[in-house]
Amino acid sequence: MRIGVLGTGNMAEALATHWVRAGHEVVIGGRDEGKARLLAARIGGAGHGSLRTAAEFGEAVLVALPYGVGQEVAARLQTELSGKVLVDCSNPVGPGFRLLTEGGPSAARQLAEAAPDARVVKAFNLCHEDVWRMDPPVFDGRPLAVPVCGDAEEALAIGHQLVRDTGCAPLAGGGLDRAGLVEATAALFIGLWVGEGADAQAIAPPLAYAAGPQE
Repeated sequence: MRIGVLGTGNMAEALATHWVRAGHEVVIGGRDEGKARLLAARIGGAGHGSLRTAAEFGEAVLVALPYGVGQEVAARLQTELSGKVLVDCSNPVGPGFRLLTEGGPSAARQLAEAAPDARVVKAFNLCHEDVWRMDPPVFDGRPLAVPVCGDAEEALAIGHQLVRDTGCAPLAGGGLDRAGLVEATAALFIGLWVGEGADAQAIAPPLAYAAGPQE
């Protein structure tokens, strides 16, 4: 698969590294093309260029840009992103672990509105970039599960494949209307992990007990 990566930060590096190892063709696009070139060299096996270059190249395009910036870039590159699968990994979380989209559309929905002819999926936003650097992200023998939200079946299939190519297990997260729930979960988890030093994983019972005690 041809994958364009918009951004040169930690998430771009962590995910693109997995995808190159999985045999995909990857082009890193940056607002600073020099940073894109350096990142591609660190990854090895990836091409590099401008944001436009990466958007044109990819069948799937990872939007690894800060919340707000991704929407601005998508709006500017509407033509290049037409028909593409856009993977949104952003977290609209501000100071005090506040959800910046509260009362409005999710970051993923805003991205879809900025590039109306693309197909957006939400994924990869619930973990720190160092988790995505793991090869693979497996804990106690169980691969990390990754919710994927989107409206188009073909786009979801691609999203699920990209998750599997990181060594993780995709979960059907529902339509794009549920992306806001995943983003809110990230705000909650980050607040617990970073703000309280709490084990957020401990708030959920095992699946067998999710519907109540079993007799």
